[in-house]
Amino acid sequence: MRAALMYGAGDVRVEDVADPVIKHPTDALVRVTAAAVCGSDLHLFNSLSPTAGPLRMGHEFVGVVEDTGSEVTTLKRGDLVVSPFAISDNTCEFCREGLHTSCTHPEANYWDFKPDEGAQAEAIRVTLADGSLVKLPVAADSALIPSLLTLADVYCTGHSAAVLGGVNEHTRVTVIGDGAAGLMAVLSAKLLGAEQIILMGRHPDRTNLGREFGATDIVAARGAEGIEAVRELTGGQGTQVVIEAVGHLPAYEQAVGVVRAGGIISRIGVPQYEEAPIGMASLFMRNVRLTGGLAPVRAYIEELMPAILNGTIEPGKIFDTTTDVDGVPAGYQSMADRQSLKVLVKP
Repeated sequence: MRAALMYGAGDVRVEDVADPVIKHPTDALVRVTAAAVCGSDLHLFNSLSPTAGPLRMGHEFVGVVEDTGSEVTTLKRGDLVVSPFAISDNTCEFCREGLHTSCTHPEANYWDFKPDEGAQAEAIRVTLADGSLVKLPVAADSALIPSLLTLADVYCTGHSAAVLGGVNEHTRVTVIGDGAAGLMAVLSAKLLGAEQIILMGRHPDRTNLGREFGATDIVAARGAEGIEAVRELTGGQGTQVVIEAVGHLPAYEQAVGVVRAGGIISRIGVPQYEEAPIGMASLFMRNVRLTGGLAPVRAYIEELMPAILNGTIEPGKIFDTTTDVDGVPAGYQSMADRQSLKVLVKP
């Protein structure tokens, strides 16, 4: 079959690889019908050392079950499924608490950490299939597939950031970053009732979509100028919740600058740094709390799916480019060049 592999920074290739096969009785084989390139994939696209590659790529997918291991009980051939980016058994102590990204099962993992599997391909072997895969009540060619695909990562991630930030009808929110995760955070904040949503972004096509999703204000400036603009919009105080959806240190520093005293910074951008201001002046003196992390996507899929199925929301609007597997390398470059917001892959 055809699959995308990353050999190093800027070097994504599509090659013929061996078809996946059942290895464990808890496995399922899934024919991928829709996948995506994630903003977090771009971190590797910009930095992967050639000595670390090649890596199979892709952690967001919808597909049709083609075969199952002998211990799989909830799935059968022909089922259409969506997979979260983290593999879990959905039964351990952490999973029962809704923290599937800390599943204790020996086979629990992240798709990005499985060098022999990836969703930017024609098929994939799913370990812990009963725990990870969620059946979708639509056909594989449904017009809802792009929106349902966002349940694999980006929509649930934006929702998680808003929930951890405590967004409600009394909060003002700043979202830093107009990529797909940031836009999903805007949508989630709107659905949770935020009274003001300030989107910090510089790309009009994206911020226009942000307005459609619920942003009340757009701030294009960055750094000190951007911080001042947000404070002007909030009576000089900043917002109670700041969702940082970029992952680079300047974005975090911007979050510190716009958060209100007593507020919460919720991070969903994968941090590309280890040291950042968390001390006396930055957080402690102002009683600012820091939260976020890898979203436990599996915990939210059933909760968020109905609004997609009934047409209340359309998170799939974040996909503005569609390609097949052979077009994945160009898709990476297009996203890296900010020509595409998010690439939908249809094998």
